[in-house]
Amino acid sequence: MDGFHLDNRLLDLDGTRSQKGSPHTFDVQGVLRLVKTMQTDDDLIYPLFDRSADLAVAGAGRLPASCETVLIEGNYLLLDALYWRTLAPHWTVSIALTPSRALLHERLVQRWLDHGMDRDQAAARAEQNDMKNADLVLNQMLQADLTLTEVPT
Repeated sequence: MDGFHLDNRLLDLDGTRSQKGSPHTFDVQGVLRLVKTMQTDDDLIYPLFDRSADLAVAGAGRLPASCETVLIEGNYLLLDALYWRTLAPHWTVSIALTPSRALLHERLVQRWLDHGMDRDQAAARAEQNDMKNADLVLNQMLQADLTLTEVPT
């Protein structure tokens, strides 16, 4: 799903670049077109996300018509919100991951540390945007066929 991030230039025009990764910073209609095209007998070209360049790359992936199983991963694929909820009827099987907020926070901070931010920057990025998005998903998620939670230790 990350190939459907809106381009930074569009986010800059909207003043929403600091919210990149939030539902409104994706081309959800593009995701829906992709999913519908998968249900045809045609090969499919789709965008990928280059994390090091922080941008989507059009036409970077190919799905041959002979492919029988596709796994689509993304935070908002079961989001009960305008446009996003129109994706759910297309899933053959849906799986939701619902880890604890503490584990999510830990992993999000580590993600930004791995991208070269110092600890304060990483923690701020996780709190100011990523955890808000995680809470949105956890609180506004459609029912999944299977929900996996963190196993207590």
